[in-house]
This record gives sequence, structure tokens and C-alpha cells, in this order.
Amino acid sequence: MSIVAESMLGHAPEFRSLLRAAALVAPTDATVLISGESGTGKELLAHAIHQQSRRRHAPLITINCAALPEALAESELFGHHKGAFTGAVQQQIGRVQAAHGGTLFLDEIAEISPSVQAKLLRLLESGECQTVGVPHTSKVDLRIIAATNKNLQEWVRLGRFREDLYFRLNVVPLELPPLRQRREDLSLLLEAFANHFATRNSLQTPHYGACALQLLKNYSWPGNIRELRNFCERMSILYAGQKIIAADLPWEMRQATESALPMRASQLFALPVEGVDFEQLERQLIDQALERSGGNKSHAARLLGFSRDTFLYRLKKFSIPV
Repeated sequence: MSIVAESMLGHAPEFRSLLRAAALVAPTDATVLISGESGTGKELLAHAIHQQSRRRHAPLITINCAALPEALAESELFGHHKGAFTGAVQQQIGRVQAAHGGTLFLDEIAEISPSVQAKLLRLLESGECQTVGVPHTSKVDLRIIAATNKNLQEWVRLGRFREDLYFRLNVVPLELPPLRQRREDLSLLLEAFANHFATRNSLQTPHYGACALQLLKNYSWPGNIRELRNFCERMSILYAGQKIIAADLPWEMRQATESALPMRASQLFALPVEGVDFEQLERQLIDQALERSGGNKSHAARLLGFSRDTFLYRLKKFSIPV
């Protein structure tokens, strides 16, 4: 099975290009550097690459570099000999040795300390590591995948990350696009997550009304796929089997406007060549405004640029209950 089928969904051209590159590099032993904003799926992509590699039957060891205490980082990574330092009451194998034959995933690599950066460079260059308290080095056979939400080139320029280590890691760079650059994928992802959580919780799947869906497409999703997944889980529980309308969405999503889209004002409305039924158009806009406002007539009037009295007049005109 492909990486696309197993792990990630999307049809946006930039995203598909990234998946093609990942599928090509997965069967090799090349070092991969995955970059992207928080929540874009860097760890998911690393797992997919490992599962498509020749090392898939060996362990994938994940290290969150940001969570490594600086004083113990070397010991956590490379292990220590009994008595190597105060508190080392027994021998401990490091994460690097535990990944022998498999893949070592270094998440948030930018957060690793300078002293450990030097030891990682040696590991990448020669496959050698040195257990704390042991005078000699040992060889390990592993593949390294690193991930970061930082601009490592900028960190190199600022002296916060070793340039030689950056070049060793940056053999095959893969950059995950943020969700706001994949708006065409939103409907697909919403449906997939809604079905997943409905099945997992033995609930009926909710579905999204047109106005709600448009607001979700306009929203910037600062938390990316992680935020979308959490949102879908919440909505699948609170609105199981229901139609989700604009009024059901969180406040920040209801504030999303067409200005979030890369569209000029002159493109917002276009008169069809065959013309329109203006009364039908007006009625549909009123219905959409009421749905988007959750039935709040003052809010609906503001959406259409009417005064409340003008809006109430039009409701009566179309026999819509006031």
C-alpha cells in the first residue's frame, strides 16, 4: 500500500507532490528532514516513511528533543554505564542503540543542545555512538528522520544550530504545507474524521451545512490538522447524526470571512451570461444569512447590509416567519 492510502489524505497539488517525494525516499536509507508548522502531521509522515522502508519490521524510536533534560540528554540518547555519574545505579541502553536496525525519529530537532548536536553529527557521519562512562565507541545501523517547526537555516545563521549538522540532516527535505494552503482538502478531511470518530464512539455521523462548510474553509486553522482533528471529535460527539449549521461552530470560526480567501473583490460576484432570477437570488441570500446567524435577525441583517427594519420587510415579502 502507498503512503497516501495508509496515512494521509489530500488532493492539493503541493501536498500530493510532497507525498510523491516521500514515497520515493521511503524505501531508501537516506536521512530525511521534515519541516512544517506545528500540527501539520510531521510525526505521522515519519511513521509512514518508516512503514514503507526496508526497516519496517524493526523498531521506530521517537525522541522529543524539546523534552530531553539537558543534563540527561546524552544519557537518554546514548545510554550510560553503571556508576558513570551520580544516580547511575544501573546500566541503561540509549534510544540510539534501541533503534539499531530500525529508524530513529528526532522530533523538534532544533531544541537539541549544542553539546549533543556534536555527538549526533558523529552518529550521522560514521554511525558511531559512545555510551556515557564507556571509553570506546560502538557502531549502530539505523536510519535517521528529523523534524522541526523552526527555520533551521535561520537558526544556523544565528549560531543556534550547527551548520555541518544541518547539512547532514537536510539530505532529503520534505516540507508539509499548512492546512490554510490546502483548503480544497478540507471537505475530504472533515468527512474522514467525522466517520472515524462516529465509528469509534458508536455514534451517527454528523454532516455540515453549506454555510458552515464555507466558514470552515475560510478559517485559517492555526493549529493545522491537529486542530481540525480535535474539532471533528468534539462536533461528532455534540452533534451526532445532526446537520451542523454556522451557529453551531465555535466563535472564532464563525468570524471567518471571505477576506481570508485569495480573491479580489471584483471576483466575489459574477453575473451569469444567461442572467439571474433576482427574487430567487434574494430569497436564497436571506436564507443563507439566517442560517449563518443561527436565526438571529439583527445579525442576518448586518450580514446583508440591511437595517433591521428593511430586513424584516423582506422577510414579510417572502412570507418568512418574522
